[in-house]
Amino acid sequence: MRKSPAKSPTTAAPAQVGPGRGRLVFALDATMSREPTWDLAQQVQGQMFGVAASLGGLDIQLVYFRGFNECRASTFMRDGAGLGAAMAKISVMSGQTQIGRVLRHIRAESRERPLGAFVYVGDCMEENADELGRLAGELGLLGVKGFFFHEGGERKAAACFRDLARLTGGAYALFDSRAPARLAALLRAAAAYAAGGYKALRERAESGDAEARLLLAQIR
Repeated sequence: MRKSPAKSPTTAAPAQVGPGRGRLVFALDATMSREPTWDLAQQVQGQMFGVAASLGGLDIQLVYFRGFNECRASTFMRDGAGLGAAMAKISVMSGQTQIGRVLRHIRAESRERPLGAFVYVGDCMEENADELGRLAGELGLLGVKGFFFHEGGERKAAACFRDLARLTGGAYALFDSRAPARLAALLRAAAAYAAGGYKALRERAESGDAEARLLLAQIR
């Protein structure tokens, strides 16, 4: 991955996506406030590929921001080993959120080739909520649902993330770093949607997956 320009993440040449495979952007806040849980995200990310394998597969692009002007995007990866290797090279760094840049990048990706969904994992929001809402609304019109997984529950961020999820037609969920199994389950449910659509998520919910039920109840 290369250093990004000021306006949007830099993305290397996109990988070839096989027929029937879903595409998902996995976006992470890598600012210093998330240092205690960064290892958690690294440990559970590969589970998204496992659940998607039976649904035709999934190609995932990692996007992250840190510092005050760094926002990067990987190529689309076809397995957990590739995503794990990319995440292992990232360390957290002090800075402010850059959610707007992430949403603009997702918009550009979706215009090039359809995206099944995107996942955003973060704990705070330090930007203009109205501008983020406008971008989320555009993604909703493009049919790109956002799954916002919120660490910690900070009030301002909670209100914003819920609204962004609603505007994309996606879902919001809160998780606690002391219960890593919940984030893993949320990622698996989002991957099922990205790879197999509403039907796949509904089937997981009907099989007793509580996190799939939570997401299913919100998406539209």
